[in-house]
Amino acid sequence: MNETTRAKAIAGRPVTEKREQPGRIGVLLINLGTPDATTYWAIRRYLKEFLSDRRVIETNRVLWWFILNGIVLVKRPFASGAKYRSIWNEELDESPLFTITRNQAEKIAAALASRQHLVVDWAMRYGRPSIASRVEALVARGCDRLIAFPLYPQYAAATTATANDKVFDALKMLRAQPALRTVPPYPDDPVYIAALAKSIKAHLSGLDFEPEVLLASFHGLPEAYVDQGDPYRQQCERTVEALRAALGPIGSKLKLTFQSRFGRAEWIKPYTDKTVEALAREGVKRLAIVCPGFAADCIETLEEIAQENKDIFLEHGGERFSYIPCLNDSDDGVNVLVHLIERELQGWV
Repeated sequence: MNETTRAKAIAGRPVTEKREQPGRIGVLLINLGTPDATTYWAIRRYLKEFLSDRRVIETNRVLWWFILNGIVLVKRPFASGAKYRSIWNEELDESPLFTITRNQAEKIAAALASRQHLVVDWAMRYGRPSIASRVEALVARGCDRLIAFPLYPQYAAATTATANDKVFDALKMLRAQPALRTVPPYPDDPVYIAALAKSIKAHLSGLDFEPEVLLASFHGLPEAYVDQGDPYRQQCERTVEALRAALGPIGSKLKLTFQSRFGRAEWIKPYTDKTVEALAREGVKRLAIVCPGFAADCIETLEEIAQENKDIFLEHGGERFSYIPCLNDSDDGVNVLVHLIERELQGWV
């Protein structure tokens, strides 16, 4: 209290100290990441950053360094580059994940435009734009509160936690840190489940065939990670259980599988590709697959599921196959993200 204020207080006069007004609130959407191009060196840079993450590869660091640099980063960029080229957004010269995540941020900003104190931005855990650069940009725009939003409905240390780690690392470098909230996973949030169910029903109604089986394929995770306490599988099961109920009669066709294995270790089962092959061999002729764990379509959905798994199904006796797109930047998909952001804004606005 300064001298003038103290004198007023002693004299019994009202004290009207000027208070500092709160700054802006930054909302940072975070997705996995993407290479800048489909060339060998662009893919290699991206894979090196991704596969050097200790949250992703939990193994002996010395042994893994030799495997990564002596084998994986020598060979894998060729195969990965070909896969990225098969789905690349040629018009904008960027990956679909990059395009969709940017669109999501822009549409969320438009939906929340009435909240003038809010600033919406986006970043990638691996590649560009980096999390550190966008945290710095939000702070520069006057944000003294920050909501970090990893775009993963189900929590895994290799996805949600590593995204949050990078946010924490960026804040470590700041003298004046913004207050921070992180959006928790939302595996069975009613708005998310309703949007998924609506999307699935709309897609199936547009097909000229009725699937006999509907697979919900989630990104896989090493079995050892789950054994050590990662809640990912349990949350995927919660999503599928809620989705079955929301789908009504067709919910009984929904089966849970896991995709995208890497390395020789055991991953959580059942595997998507093995299930697809087995279904075709058993006589299933019509199949559809949805990927509820992805907020945006990417190489794992557009190439691995829509192309590779379609080929597996047809090669082993299947006849009709359809991939059901992610919610992406659709109106319902954006509404889910806005709903979750508004929930986390409570108490701040």
